[in-house]
Amino acid sequence: MKKYTCASFFAGVGGIDLGFEKTNRFKTNYANEFDQYPAETFELNFPDIKVDVRDIHEVKESELPDFDVLLAGFPCQAFSIAGYRQGFDDEKGRGELFFELTRIIEAKKPRVCFFENVKNLVGHDNGNTFRVICKQLEILGYKYTYQVLNAMYYGNVAQNRERIYIVAFKNEEDYEKFHWPLSTPLTNTVRDIIDFQNSVDPKYYYTEGKYKGDIYSQLIETMKDDDHNNPAIYQWRRKYVRKNKSGVVPTLTANQGEGGHNVCLIFTDDNRIRKMTPRECFNTQGFPKNFRLPESMSESRLYKQAGNSVCVSVIERIAEQIAAAMD
Repeated sequence: MKKYTCASFFAGVGGIDLGFEKTNRFKTNYANEFDQYPAETFELNFPDIKVDVRDIHEVKESELPDFDVLLAGFPCQAFSIAGYRQGFDDEKGRGELFFELTRIIEAKKPRVCFFENVKNLVGHDNGNTFRVICKQLEILGYKYTYQVLNAMYYGNVAQNRERIYIVAFKNEEDYEKFHWPLSTPLTNTVRDIIDFQNSVDPKYYYTEGKYKGDIYSQLIETMKDDDHNNPAIYQWRRKYVRKNKSGVVPTLTANQGEGGHNVCLIFTDDNRIRKMTPRECFNTQGFPKNFRLPESMSESRLYKQAGNSVCVSVIERIAEQIAAAMD
């Protein structure tokens, strides 16, 4: 069967690309990522792609190969609840980066455009931000559809991660034939992505006196009664310990693993406290076990890359539906 080509922008470590390629119907032929560190991880896993690490403002449409599908997890900080809620007026210029994508879409006219962003995009600035995005797609002649999907119910991954996905079609016939994937039961658990049984490097464990203040005693007091049959995920929230009672990993963030208020902690089967490893964070995003992480890269960068990425299994299910519509 025909393979469709993809050009990937704000590509990160390649989570969207991986989801599309796992269908065996798509192949990325160009990737752009301004941050050299996720670009390194991308190239390690897509050895036939040399990532373009230029600022997207510098990328000329004439330099790009032809492609069928544009992929873009455009920067979400400007639209995120965790950010400044400034949208297109974001002082760091992250909101207006979307208009760089419209420039490329207008020139290259891909058959399909796929976007991923934070759930808050729809409601930002009373909906004005999202209306501008949709209007731009209409001006370019695209019919679009969007859904907010949770990784738990659309990717069978034990992470509570809601994201908005937008699919825009150049051809109305493709648009009419596209259907969003249906929800599926969550059968995987946190034990499928986190190793509660075996020891890991000592650096991940919390021990008496390792950190300032009474963090350890608070952790012990809160986590000592954890049910090993149904383990919970905990978070150190600056001044207190929070137990996530949903039975899944809370939404991973870019500062995951760096301490602060978003680090995810577990109570192991041998009654020790540790934070999730970078590999476990990538597992939580649905990356396969054979996805390679650069050995020489700092762990803080790997945690950030995992938190900034996408749920691969959700992307794969959407990509299957896109391929079916294009066929």
